[in-house]
Amino acid sequence: MSEVSRRNCLKGAAAAAAAALPQYSLAESAVAWAKNVKGETQLPQARPALNERRFSSTAVESLMPRIRRSIADPALGVIFENCFPNTLDTTVWPGSYDGKPDTYVVTGDIDAMWLRDSSAQLWPYLPLAKEDEKLRMLLEGAIHRQARMILLDPYANAFLRESNDPLLSWAVDDKTEHRAGVGERKWELDSLCYPIRLAHGYWRNTADVRPFDAQWKEAAWTIVRTLREQQRKQGPGSYSFQRSSPISTETCALGGFGNPARPVGMIFSMFRPSDDACIYPLFVPANLFAMVSLRQLVELADRVYHDAKLAAEAEALAAEVEGALDRYGKTQHAELGTIWAYEVDGYGNALMMDDANAPGLLSLAYLGCCAQDDPFYQRTRRFALSPANPYFFRGTAAEGIGGPHAGLNMIWPMSILMRAFTATDDREICQCLRWLRDTTAGSGRMHESFDKDDPLKFTRAWFAWANTLFGELIVKLASERPSLLAASLD
Repeated sequence: MSEVSRRNCLKGAAAAAAAALPQYSLAESAVAWAKNVKGETQLPQARPALNERRFSSTAVESLMPRIRRSIADPALGVIFENCFPNTLDTTVWPGSYDGKPDTYVVTGDIDAMWLRDSSAQLWPYLPLAKEDEKLRMLLEGAIHRQARMILLDPYANAFLRESNDPLLSWAVDDKTEHRAGVGERKWELDSLCYPIRLAHGYWRNTADVRPFDAQWKEAAWTIVRTLREQQRKQGPGSYSFQRSSPISTETCALGGFGNPARPVGMIFSMFRPSDDACIYPLFVPANLFAMVSLRQLVELADRVYHDAKLAAEAEALAAEVEGALDRYGKTQHAELGTIWAYEVDGYGNALMMDDANAPGLLSLAYLGCCAQDDPFYQRTRRFALSPANPYFFRGTAAEGIGGPHAGLNMIWPMSILMRAFTATDDREICQCLRWLRDTTAGSGRMHESFDKDDPLKFTRAWFAWANTLFGELIVKLASERPSLLAASLD
């Protein structure tokens, strides 16, 4: 049974990096899963013991039994109870820094804080923050820490707990600028979008302006300047990255600056949210996400900081990206017509695929880049969920999207979750729930990926983003489609 992420396989060292973190045994639950009879799914209660949980929220603990009672399928209910609090149970280290809340958040089995993952892991708790002061402070602490991380290095994707902690083992020999406190320095455009999304969502849910101090404003300006630099109108800019690896997606071509692309107004990204290198560096989903995030920054600049200059700079950049996307970000599919490309180079070349990670083509509606029923998005979504997408896999266990990161025939539960989030038909949502329920390999939790024909072959037993995202989906369905959860899935 594979419990090792592809990241760990780079140098086989993530186990050592996470030695101090809680570990999970799946042996007993896998046996229970294998002994299922008559189609009944038996899953374990897999939350850590009370005294081993990293954080407890009264609002979360109060919500969970209410949601649980609305779920007719017993196994689905168990997975919800395991998954929704998983980020709080296992991945957060709340504290203080310079007299303000500070929160360190790991992804799961890797002891580092990704800007993207930490934002996504905490996102589902935002609606509960107003009724739970401890939870609000935890979220504020993450926003403060992310601002410090961005100011430390806006091109980095992952950061260490302390500035004197050793670099992540697989990144030690990377040819790039090394800064103390940085875990890995892969330039991923979405890494600067997610912290804006989290901060904006926090403000919208709480009306609290405490996180928006001078440091956060400086980080916001740093984001705008970095995105401007990576439009590459005056040359490639300061960032480059190379790694010696047999895996081609671990390094950037042409001296570390990536494959060539025209500076057409879109923002260059050397890596995708999967941490895999882009083929064409104008990564369309991340540019769409950046357009939305910049306009969220406009709102924060205007209504929180009353800073007309920051608002104008962010809006001007968003408008330029929007125009460039409209002109260069689309491609023609032989049967579906015009759809969003995955990556382009501004010369007319386009990569037609989708990856399970968010932002991706499937997740555009979830991230607010378009309306769920937008015809253009619907055509793109049909492409992503079809054999025309080379990373769409259909097997005996499930069907869904994977990507180069975990390899062929490996479906990411995240893609099934995004399919459910963006579906408009109850039958499609129910099918997604069945696939998710039946592919945990007896763990009662989500994995990074699993084999399309054998869920016992999976990567990452402890992947908090996917766990919490599952919980978010169930909470959403309980609110918007309660009759769906109240009905039998079989």
